[in-house]
Amino acid sequence: MKYILMMNTMRAGAGVPSWPRADLQAHIAFMIGLNRDLRESGELVSAEGLSFPDQARLVRAGRDGAPVTDGIFPESKEFLAGFWIVDVDSPGRAYAIAARISAAPGPGGTPLNMPIEVRPVMTAPPPEML
Repeated sequence: MKYILMMNTMRAGAGVPSWPRADLQAHIAFMIGLNRDLRESGELVSAEGLSFPDQARLVRAGRDGAPVTDGIFPESKEFLAGFWIVDVDSPGRAYAIAARISAAPGPGGTPLNMPIEVRPVMTAPPPEML
């Protein structure tokens, strides 16, 4: 079953960009190793980091179907920093991967213990909706 693992992180104005270079390199090395391990096990479907919220826009269709955008958004406590889509045998395996992501090293090598939202990816509408 496929799951999306969403990494929510600290507000945009703080955090990773201000870390010492060695800490940032250790964090990136951790993520590269994690993705390599998941790719080698055949569990990684996709993984992407996302830009900071100051580059985000909310888009809706206008009356004529043309895009109408809104943004830049005010700072929020947390934001979606990246995601993984994994294809695993059980929810427990998805949770184990999420826990590994959560423990990524931060400043001084201390685990960040950041929240990782785990949600099944729907492959079809539920039968009751058909």
